[in-house]
Amino acid sequence: MRLFLSPSTAGLSVFLCILILSLPPPSQQDLSADRAALLSLRSAVGGRTFLWNTSQLTPCNWAGVKCEANRVTVLRLPGVALAGRIPEGIFGNLTQLRTLSLRLNSLVGSLPSDLGRCSDLRHLYLQGNGFSGDIPSLLFGLRNLVRLNLAGNNFTGEISPGFNNLTRLKTLYLENNQFSGSLPDLDLPLDQFNVSNNLLNGSVPKNLQKFESDSFLGTSLCGKPLDICPEEGTVPSQPTASGKPGSVKENVKKGKKKLSAGAIAGIVIGCVVGFALLVLILMVVCRKKGNERSRAVGIAAIKHEEVEIPGDKSAREAAENGNYGNGYTVAAAAAAAMTGNAKGGEVNGSGVKKLVFFGNATRVFDLEDLLRASAEVLGKGTFGTAYKAVLDAATVVAVKRLKDVTMAEREFREKIEVVGAMDHENLVPLRAYYYSRDEKLLVHDFMPMGSLSALIHGNRGGPGRTPLNWEIRARIAMGAANGLNYLHSQGTSSSHGNFKSSNILLTKSKEARVSDFGLAQLVGPSPTPNRGTGYRAPEVTEGRRVSQKADVYSFGMVMLELLTGKPPVNSVMNEEGVDLRRWVESMDRGEWRSEVLDSELLRNEREAAEMEEMLQLGIECTEQHPDKRPTMEDVVRRIQCLLPAIAETHE
Repeated sequence: MRLFLSPSTAGLSVFLCILILSLPPPSQQDLSADRAALLSLRSAVGGRTFLWNTSQLTPCNWAGVKCEANRVTVLRLPGVALAGRIPEGIFGNLTQLRTLSLRLNSLVGSLPSDLGRCSDLRHLYLQGNGFSGDIPSLLFGLRNLVRLNLAGNNFTGEISPGFNNLTRLKTLYLENNQFSGSLPDLDLPLDQFNVSNNLLNGSVPKNLQKFESDSFLGTSLCGKPLDICPEEGTVPSQPTASGKPGSVKENVKKGKKKLSAGAIAGIVIGCVVGFALLVLILMVVCRKKGNERSRAVGIAAIKHEEVEIPGDKSAREAAENGNYGNGYTVAAAAAAAMTGNAKGGEVNGSGVKKLVFFGNATRVFDLEDLLRASAEVLGKGTFGTAYKAVLDAATVVAVKRLKDVTMAEREFREKIEVVGAMDHENLVPLRAYYYSRDEKLLVHDFMPMGSLSALIHGNRGGPGRTPLNWEIRARIAMGAANGLNYLHSQGTSSSHGNFKSSNILLTKSKEARVSDFGLAQLVGPSPTPNRGTGYRAPEVTEGRRVSQKADVYSFGMVMLELLTGKPPVNSVMNEEGVDLRRWVESMDRGEWRSEVLDSELLRNEREAAEMEEMLQLGIECTEQHPDKRPTMEDVVRRIQCLLPAIAETHE
């Protein structure tokens, strides 16, 4: 049987076919919706999104935007002067987002409810804004979240036990808000947690007692790791005549009745001796504090001097090589020339220059606080000296005092603002800077665990050293690769320029944070020999001639160092070290497990195979010719395939 169509029906069918064929494929339609959503965000909150080239049909080349498979998967707009309220209907179209960073802006109001439609969201960074209201329940439906930072906003209400729905959550930062009530017991795989400076009360739940006290400062919480709770201070006493426990006061009275005259005399003598000792201790403490105060005042008063305290020579050398460790040098002038010179730059009402903070970050300290802070040297590196500055019990920062910076302030400001806008969980964020004719200072977060270099080489074979296992090293490698890859993704001219193990700093949970990025464009060639030459690619003859492929070479050297436990040549004070690549290549692959891999590493078959593949990747990264080296994007992909369990936590 034949089916005959009327001319009108046939014409309609042809028209529909042409219409369907002319429509863009679904992926392009989705990307168009993503683009429209980004333009709506631009219209609503502005900021530097106005620099987006809207004549481009694809948003994937816009600053802060990254796409995969024709969908927007990353939106990073930190410190770009976004202001106002985010309307509904934007994130409902950006449904493939995996990373959203709007930190350090001036966004206000409640979180848009359609954010809950971004079910693939893994990293959400909203710190340093003015968001308010309760935490919306929509967040608890984002079950793929790994990192969540809501610090430094105006959120109120109680912290909901709904966070327990986020079973993959590793980071939860809620500090510097107005949360009230008790803290729920969060049974999550958290390795980073902070609720300090909130209106919380009650006891710290059992699952959160593993975190240190600085995670709970500025609250009315009690119990481990804080002071004991009042109700826990009532210790059950001995039973009374009635058979019921008596109060502590009653038992003390009974004890007193049973004391003999000799015992009382002994107590009196003991009290007198104890009082004398207490007076002596107070005198020593006061004298010590007086010295510390003199030292702190000396920071502002003495210019360009450092007073060295006698200490272990090897430790001092480690510090001078850029490795974090115990401070062996008092920074008697870390901020010496920061006052008085108000020529150019940001000044306060009295004409004295001040710190310039990035974005809308909470200003918990100022220039005067830094001037008064006690400080110690963390390390002397390629670009200057780093200090640990202790402002108060809760505020510790790292201050890098740059050397050999000769550019004008306007050019310096333009370049450093690019560095300050970098936003990635595997970078050490730049919080503020100071510029004057005599001093250029950068203020970073302080990383308490020091550097990878110190972790690998510090106290090897000595007492108290904990061997560094493969899981920790693999996580550090993955984190460092992600951080470096993010830098490279910011543009073809974006590179680190001084990547080495002493510039990989570690959090308390030993997560990698890359530091000193972008500084190669600020300083001139160092007049002193550079101890980082062991990491430098053959084609790099001086510090300013950096490239992404040179960074890949440096990353490969760090990989070889991480796996062998040996420093590259010329990377330590005593000039020891080996040509790592040549040494590894000189060994047959069958000898790698017994001769090349660090003796501290575990040796089961699965781990040994992973290490050998990582060694091979390190060799490929350190090819002599730049074109033969992989890109950092390729490196990250290789590590993800090799270590899928590790990679999952860094998505």
